[in-house]
Amino acid sequence: MNKNQFKAIVIFDIDGVIRDVGNSYRKAIADTVEEFTDGGWRPTMEDLDNLKSEGIWNNDWEASQELTYRYFEAMDKTRQEVQLDYDHLVEFFQSRYRGNNPEVFDGYIAHEPLLVSQRYLQQLSDKQIGWGFFSGATRGSAEYILKQRLKLDYPILVAMEDAPSKPDPTGMFDAISQVETNPSTVPAFYLGDTVADMYTVAKAREIAPERKWIGVGILPPHVQTADRQADYAQKLMAAGAEIVLSNVEKLTLQMIEDLSN
Repeated sequence: MNKNQFKAIVIFDIDGVIRDVGNSYRKAIADTVEEFTDGGWRPTMEDLDNLKSEGIWNNDWEASQELTYRYFEAMDKTRQEVQLDYDHLVEFFQSRYRGNNPEVFDGYIAHEPLLVSQRYLQQLSDKQIGWGFFSGATRGSAEYILKQRLKLDYPILVAMEDAPSKPDPTGMFDAISQVETNPSTVPAFYLGDTVADMYTVAKAREIAPERKWIGVGILPPHVQTADRQADYAQKLMAAGAEIVLSNVEKLTLQMIEDLSN
């Protein structure tokens, strides 16, 4: 396809959007906090969502550290007194999520359910919709899911090592620039499952108002229960989502066209 003929561009977040991380990344956060609080606290899914709803904790290593510090602060200890070893925390987290063998993904990551099909992505290409990925996941983790699990050849990906953390939109701009060979102003969609993702779209709109930016909220599987779905969707809408869907593939070609106009 000629990259200059796209009707729209869709950029996907990965965690909670392309793959279900409820029993992987989120479990690794809970494991890490439990470990570094000496078994004092294991945060629940709702605890993690409350932190993520603050819109600045896109890096799960930093989120683990922050939750651990807050636990000790509730125990009347200062951060200076606790002095967490961040590198050690990251190492522990990775041992749970990625696994103990750096050459093989044998941790929680090996069991993440996919939330999108290769067929859906091909349908976008067939209808002249450009697409790529911008994620706070590490490049190794993201490429594992895109290349090995989804079997994508040379996917356009901006990962944690490549750009500042969301809600800084630099990584999204970079992904879009790789999708199209020449700059254009066709509508750009960003599909994400967190408040930070929607804030990213809002910031992009401020920096590059010549393009139409559309934030699409995706409900991650762990909140799709009767008691949590509405509240989570409301938070995404309040953060700027144009629409909230239960799955990536609910963003139909017709919906892309309608939201682009």
